[in-house]
Amino acid sequence: MRLNGETFPEAEEEEAKESENFQPQELVVGYALTSKKKNSFLKPKLEVLARSKGITFVAIDTNRPLLDQGPFDIVLHKMSGKEWCEVIEDYRQKHPEVTVLDPPDAIKHLCNRQSMLQDVANLNLSDCHGKVCVPKQMVIKNDPMSIPDEVFEAGLKLPIVAKPLVVDGSAKSHELFLAYDRFSLAELEPPLVLQEFVNHGGVLFKIYIVGEAIKVVRRFSLPNVSKCELAKVVGLIPFPRVSSAAASADDADLDPGIAELPPRPLLERLARELRLRLGLRLFNIDMIRDYGTRDVFYVIDINYFPGYGKMPDYEHIFTDFLVSLVQSKYMKRPNT
Repeated sequence: MRLNGETFPEAEEEEAKESENFQPQELVVGYALTSKKKNSFLKPKLEVLARSKGITFVAIDTNRPLLDQGPFDIVLHKMSGKEWCEVIEDYRQKHPEVTVLDPPDAIKHLCNRQSMLQDVANLNLSDCHGKVCVPKQMVIKNDPMSIPDEVFEAGLKLPIVAKPLVVDGSAKSHELFLAYDRFSLAELEPPLVLQEFVNHGGVLFKIYIVGEAIKVVRRFSLPNVSKCELAKVVGLIPFPRVSSAAASADDADLDPGIAELPPRPLLERLARELRLRLGLRLFNIDMIRDYGTRDVFYVIDINYFPGYGKMPDYEHIFTDFLVSLVQSKYMKRPNT
């Protein structure tokens, strides 16, 4: 144990013994996931490893009252809709002993692209081996014909990334466009968030957060846009046509200046601050490096309960996290 930089071996040894003695008979995780999320997350390898650690995943029947189901140690969920939020919040109030991942009100914060990056914008991480920024952006809520003038007045530089304002899990909420001229933006359907595009060498860093664990993977992203290209190209380009963002770039032969991962101290501080500010334990951060720099980064998106199935070694990381949640409760129990 450490206190003001000092080490107390006896207390540390006592905590270690308590941790070793902790062996739950069974850890029951109730889950409410869409079929797509269930298939991508609850893979056979995860379930086999979970059983070896005493973890059982039990499907929650969303057609029955949640209060009539269980008992659960942990509730894992990613469902949309006001009715479900009310159900899970009521359950949290009546079963405070159950860990709910995560609170609906906290998740709601990431359902709006206008607010999701505000906590990042408020951070000052200049002392953590790098600088973290958010792209300049604006919100358009109605009248698409006014977008060109509003963009001009706001001083947003081209090209511009257009994203739906609301993130609700639908395919439409992930329809992103790159606009090479501001007049083509009038073809879009508000409500929208418009962000300045930042050249980043075609590589995006996906930072997966699972409790206190952090895992970073590289993904191919949009290529840089040159001034020459910007002068010649007009119109809206859907992201899928110009990006293979789902493809891993971890094994690609990339320029070291582009491929170098963000500094670990910076990621740890960013993750810690966002866990506290967002009130979430399961999310990922999409980050890019400003092309031509080594330590200037932009956070362009934050997602709740992302596709962990694409994260290397996610089975071990996630099951260790679930066990640690119950273990921490065990450690905090008053001595009898």
